[in-house]
Amino acid sequence: MNSNELAHWRMCTHRLWTAPLARPAEVVRWFGAMQAQEFVPAKWAIAQRCGRADDDQIERLYATGEILRTHLIRPTWHFVHRDDIRWVIEATKYRVHQINGTYYRQCGVDDDTFKRCAKAFTKALKGGNELNRRELVEVLKKGAGIEAAGLRMGYLLMRAELDAVIVSGSVGGKQPTFACFDERVPETAAVSHDEAVAELTLRYFRSRGPTTLKDFIRWSSLTVAEAKAGLSSVRSELRQRDIAGRTYFFVKAASGQPPSSPRIDLIQGYDEYIMSYSDSKDVLRSSDGRVTSRAINPNVYQHAVLLDGQLIGHWRYVRRAEEITVETAFYRKLGKAETSAMDVAMKRFGDCFGIDSRWTMPAHLTRRTRRIV
Repeated sequence: MNSNELAHWRMCTHRLWTAPLARPAEVVRWFGAMQAQEFVPAKWAIAQRCGRADDDQIERLYATGEILRTHLIRPTWHFVHRDDIRWVIEATKYRVHQINGTYYRQCGVDDDTFKRCAKAFTKALKGGNELNRRELVEVLKKGAGIEAAGLRMGYLLMRAELDAVIVSGSVGGKQPTFACFDERVPETAAVSHDEAVAELTLRYFRSRGPTTLKDFIRWSSLTVAEAKAGLSSVRSELRQRDIAGRTYFFVKAASGQPPSSPRIDLIQGYDEYIMSYSDSKDVLRSSDGRVTSRAINPNVYQHAVLLDGQLIGHWRYVRRAEEITVETAFYRKLGKAETSAMDVAMKRFGDCFGIDSRWTMPAHLTRRTRRIV
């Protein structure tokens, strides 16, 4: 099996190609947790894995709390389903607290300070209240005598999320709100740490396979011992295959045929198809992308264009009231069929948000411009 075939397999398990899921909530549950660093692109990552879903539908699920956004793994923002959040936190919080330890000490997030912080948060948010970060800064200052700006506030909020004191409220975007965790998250049966790690392990290899143990350790932020124990506990449900000197684990082989080539997919820069791997991330890059053009600044073009499941270029977007503009930068010139495939991918992206869409390439890369209305 070569890297191209392995990429095709992963595109299927990631639900980017075959067997899309029926509802956005099912997508989030399939992965266990989905990185959601940027709110709008993260919603697109959910929508493109559904048979029928748009931005409004995902916004409603977020507003009602079926889909939550919080710090869980590595640590960074993730979408998680409300029925899964308690056990995911149980699986990861100890290790994430350990990773954050140096920053807690540097920012003065000691146990006594955090207890006062948690008490103030709970008092301010109980009864269904929601406040944004700036408002919670004032809550700590006036209600607990705690000065918390910048990095210190970030780690106080993160610790409160990991300790199930607060969670995302009904408003996302650039000024998201926070709510009382116990009021927004239904009580579920308690699970042990080992049980939670086992479930996280199974969700990971089921939704992202074929993938390696090293990939899982990096993605989950678990210790090597925890990750190995998790793998051992679900080993009977996994298969394995040695490919090019690596051992890959998966639940089952990809079913169905890949879509007709060429197929282009626009994925966000923090998509699980990218962020789930470290040891075997090279599978993502095609031979077309092995020599990076100096004209493509990764700090500008943060998102990825996939051609038949492998990296062919990058994109960024600008959203205005009635239009989305996507600027693209490719490692090579697209052929006629590939250009048509890009048109199709662009239409899928625009349809998600219910507005007109167009894509361009900067003049210093190419003078071709395509528009979809």
